[in-house]
Amino acid sequence: MDQLLGTTVPVFIGMTVGLFGFAAYMTGQALANTWQPVWKVVPYGVMLALGDRFLIFALFDGELLSLTGVVIDAMALIALTALSYRLIHVRKMVSQYPWLYETAGPFNWRERGPG
Repeated sequence: MDQLLGTTVPVFIGMTVGLFGFAAYMTGQALANTWQPVWKVVPYGVMLALGDRFLIFALFDGELLSLTGVVIDAMALIALTALSYRLIHVRKMVSQYPWLYETAGPFNWRERGPG
């Protein structure tokens, strides 16, 4: 597993999921709050993954050029950013247009029915 991640599992959980996962959540929230398109989560997630990979290399002696490590980091951070984006986007649609939409779960909204 260490070979696949390019670091140890505790470092991956602490840095990628913990520290950079929080940054990914905040990035998704910022994108949704400023009404940015959803495709922007991908480049921001990749940039977070590159920063994560550098700090893992610099602080924990992980592999800097681990392709699988970067891809796994990027997929995890893009998923967290997209999750945050969708949650906040749904909340904004329902709160800003309450006469048009109502929640249909945490990830979707629907048009309000008559009455």
